[in-house]
Amino acid sequence: MDNGRSFSYLTGRPLDSVAASGYTAPPARERTAVPYRLKTWTLVLLAVVLLPGLARAHAILEESAPPAGGVVKPGALTLRFRYNSRIDRGRSRLTLIRADRTKDTIPIERGGPPDIVGARLDLTQGAYVVRWQVLAVDGHITRGDVPFTVTAP
Repeated sequence: MDNGRSFSYLTGRPLDSVAASGYTAPPARERTAVPYRLKTWTLVLLAVVLLPGLARAHAILEESAPPAGGVVKPGALTLRFRYNSRIDRGRSRLTLIRADRTKDTIPIERGGPPDIVGARLDLTQGAYVVRWQVLAVDGHITRGDVPFTVTAP
């Protein structure tokens, strides 16, 4: 094929016959733009579809009793934490932290709705924090604190 003539890498024909047929190859940039755009839009579409599902994967505290920063009376207190998904109670825990930084594990009540963790305590006057750690049934662990105060009767 080396008779002094140049050949098109696209068609394998001599360049003079390519030019005679009126064919001109598009610039290299235009040939790759469509696949690049297709990949980009595919990734954007996947992100839009998958990210909301990942956000729902974690158990988020939606409501607590007592509320964060709340004030309650001394004596028997029922703790109630409601999450946005089902909770594995067996692998979740509650810890009571007192003002002097001492900690006690709070036994979680068995039974009840699958998205609620509850417990009962008897508390005296002071500042407290309930540190919660829950395992959602999808396997994600989330943690948080709910501070509250017990006031004099």
